[in-house]
Amino acid sequence: MIIDVLVADDEPPALAELVALLEADARIGAIHAASTGADALRMLSSEAVEAVFLDIHMPGVDGFDLARALGRFAQRPALVFVTADDAGAVTAFDLDALDYVLKPVRPERLRRAIDRVFADARAKEAADDVDTGTVAVPVGQSVRLVRRADVRWVKAEGDYSRLWTEAGDTHLVRIPISELEERWEAAGFVRIHRSYLVQADAITGVRLTGPLPVVELPEVELPVSRRLIPAVRSRLVKVDSR
Repeated sequence: MIIDVLVADDEPPALAELVALLEADARIGAIHAASTGADALRMLSSEAVEAVFLDIHMPGVDGFDLARALGRFAQRPALVFVTADDAGAVTAFDLDALDYVLKPVRPERLRRAIDRVFADARAKEAADDVDTGTVAVPVGQSVRLVRRADVRWVKAEGDYSRLWTEAGDTHLVRIPISELEERWEAAGFVRIHRSYLVQADAITGVRLTGPLPVVELPEVELPVSRRLIPAVRSRLVKVDSR
């Protein structure tokens, strides 16, 4: 999983340092930097991020004001305060902050805050799958819930996965295909290739011999990795015998 983040701090050296520390973490994708709370709000109106790292004392819209504004978002980013104010922790956690990091920022302390952001994101994703059978797909500042039952196959696109539905729609989610494979196995999805995951019930035919092994869906043929042929054959036999 890779996440995009926003950082807001009105002190240029502090802002540059925090951006550099976040860039050093391989789990962090795009970093949007704002020097005021107002700038941060404008960025958040057009950029979807999974977490925000906020200073408290900024001119105009301060960090607490910005945190309250986040509550109006359809999909609220995880909130971490990064500040020299050691007296604001109670208010921060009342605003559902995940962490409160004091300046000067130590790399290992920031890493623990990022760990908490990822633990929270994974817990939310797992809850979506287990409780509702849906995947949350960010669309600007709104969220579209895609039913897992409507997904026929998945294609890996780097650290992302593209979901293809029965209606022919596609949705890009920031979840690696290896993670979807693990989470969706019990729902009947079969890994057939390093780049493809397929809902077994959607398969209408298979050709596992010959030069180009494939599984057939009504709308597409997908390649099967030779390394995975035994596992694919075993899974499909279990599906047919149900």
